[in-house]
Amino acid sequence: MYVVELSIKLSPLPIAVQRKELADAQALYASVRSALESGSPRVLELSCEKEPEKKVSLLSSEVVAVQVYEKSATGTGGKRPGFSFDS
Repeated sequence: MYVVELSIKLSPLPIAVQRKELADAQALYASVRSALESGSPRVLELSCEKEPEKKVSLLSSEVVAVQVYEKSATGTGGKRPGFSFDS
């Protein structure tokens, strides 16, 4: 399972959606990144793979960062998402 996580301006909590396949997660990441690079605001709609009727829409100009990482099977340990100096 892979997580695509978006950090939003002035929001302490990120928006995250999961994808079963790495290729799907990378495609979503590329889509969000393309919207960020365009410079003009547009609406991004994210949906849940498991329950497609669950959707969220947000303005691309409010996205600060996007990252993709593999969700670990265990709740603790393993590689943390994001960038850190810890190994």
